[in-house]
Amino acid sequence: MPARAPEGNAEDYTILVVDDEPGIRSGCRRVLSAEGHEVLLAGDAEEGLELLDAHDVDLTLVDLKMPGMDGMEFLARAHGTPGGENLVSIMITAYATIDAAVEATKRGAYDFLPKPFTPKELMTVVNRALRHLDLIRERDRLQREREQQLLELATEKGRLSTVVAAMADGVLVTNRDQRVVMYNPAALRYLASPIEPGTIPGVDEVITNEKLRRLVRQACNREEYTLTTDEISVTAEDGEGTALASVAPILDEEGEPLGAVTVLRDITELRRVEEAKAQFVNMVAHELRAPLAAVDGYLSVMEQGIVEDRQKETEMLSRSRKRLRSLLDLVSDLLDISCMESGTVRREIRPTDAGEVIDDACRLMQPLAEESEVTITAELPEGLPAVRVDRDELSRAVTNLLSNAIKYNRPGGSVSVTAREDGPYLRIDVADTGLGISPEGQERVFDEFFREKTDDTREITGTGLGLSIVKRIMDFYHGRAEFESKLGEGSTFSLLFPVTADE
Repeated sequence: MPARAPEGNAEDYTILVVDDEPGIRSGCRRVLSAEGHEVLLAGDAEEGLELLDAHDVDLTLVDLKMPGMDGMEFLARAHGTPGGENLVSIMITAYATIDAAVEATKRGAYDFLPKPFTPKELMTVVNRALRHLDLIRERDRLQREREQQLLELATEKGRLSTVVAAMADGVLVTNRDQRVVMYNPAALRYLASPIEPGTIPGVDEVITNEKLRRLVRQACNREEYTLTTDEISVTAEDGEGTALASVAPILDEEGEPLGAVTVLRDITELRRVEEAKAQFVNMVAHELRAPLAAVDGYLSVMEQGIVEDRQKETEMLSRSRKRLRSLLDLVSDLLDISCMESGTVRREIRPTDAGEVIDDACRLMQPLAEESEVTITAELPEGLPAVRVDRDELSRAVTNLLSNAIKYNRPGGSVSVTAREDGPYLRIDVADTGLGISPEGQERVFDEFFREKTDDTREITGTGLGLSIVKRIMDFYHGRAEFESKLGEGSTFSLLFPVTADE
């Protein structure tokens, strides 16, 4: 497949659609052509490979199930062709499974597009893939520039050392004898020990990771330019980490190997974010499935006419509405967290009377307290200092604590709210006589979606996001969220808002 120049306008993308369904092909052409893209169509994998050889293709949309050669084999052959390593592919399928996703990813697929799909869904996936393609080209361009600079500045060691030392990524330069001739401070974490001044140690002496040693040795003996990228395990400050190693040979004008340059980027945090994202998606799916399944079950029973008792039907409808309200609460909390993370929360920060906010919150939660047979009392002394906060966020934090204190209480229990000055803070305490939290649960009490599951809490509904939102609010105002709890005796949650001198 001919190599495509990295420079290009958005209108210049060439997209190949490989699908045995004429309707899918024509529909994709119509939508993508309207966006200014050049679209090539193939009815089977063999025809698609021929078009790849004849055209500069940027993106492929490939059907998983096709007569003859299927989408998996097409991906393997397409990405194995010269210049195909940067080809971005999207798998079109009506049979998406985890195993298929893993296998397709190994063979070079970037994303999935389940059938049937709308024009909007098609463009969303295509635009995301094209942005990924732009990043790949930009990365390759930056990598080529970096390597060219290393070669051009080889005779100016002082300048080269300054540039390399200032880089955040680790850099190792080895000669053809596989000896380390240059490295920067960022590379020290990947070496067994600092290199003694005036010495040129071998790769095996200073590089402890066997995979990295193998990559460097292979690059030093390679007689053609090939950038090899792989992930390696490293020792991070808080445990094991991951680095992305990019290794390429250094060649002279005749193509003879002079050594290799290795760039090491710490991607430990990126991997942690990806894992956290996957866990977050799994938790959301779990929290959504349970109430939806319950509502579906109730509606199915009512639809089949199994229940003839009107009172029983009313009870089922009441339970369904309760489940749906919990879903609405979950969506609302998720939107709040999303806004906080993206920094799009609109706040009106001004001096706020915390006593008024607490009174309003207590009145708001009074019906829930009466329904749960719980008594709410508030002890708010006169002259409490004002705090500079958004009134709605202060109300949300107090309301979330009151809601938990009521729901996790016992019939006949009580909730008391107090406020007082505590050094440079205004301290708000919400204490209850409820179920309390186990020592294990206390370690996760502010985690998203955490709800302690016991026989006493099984029937208590909630999103598991209330305390997480409280923690985020307090972090924004440089305050603190604290708690004390004893299983079976109750809990006290405290909000400490900073009070400025002029307040």
